[in-house]
Amino acid sequence: MASRLNPYISFNDNTRQAMEFYESVFGGTLAINTFAEFGAADSPDADKIMHSQLETDSGFTLMAADTPSGMEHSPGTNMAISLSGEDADELRGYWAKLSEGGNVSLPLEKQMWGDEFGMCVDQFDIPWMVNINQPRA
Repeated sequence: MASRLNPYISFNDNTRQAMEFYESVFGGTLAINTFAEFGAADSPDADKIMHSQLETDSGFTLMAADTPSGMEHSPGTNMAISLSGEDADELRGYWAKLSEGGNVSLPLEKQMWGDEFGMCVDQFDIPWMVNINQPRA
């Protein structure tokens, strides 16, 4: 397998709900494992998600975990997940689902560079950027 770069998100005890939401947005196969499943059954984190991974039919991979006890969970503003491509219907569908219940900071609309682009923060406080590439002359 070639090297891949994947977003990995840390949540504060709501990874299962977030990843099930992303599965409903993107489809695909979701694998979820708790700390207990990896040998920490007696841990206070036993029921927390140690690792989850969503693999979609479009080739997207999204990973996430609950923040273990004793580690700080600090959602930041220094990252966003970017979706881009030429399939306008697919990308508009993702946008509709991601922005529903969230906060749209820039509506998905034609921008000065010619593409449709929008930014939102979903219901789990994750920032998203969606860019629909337009044919270039």
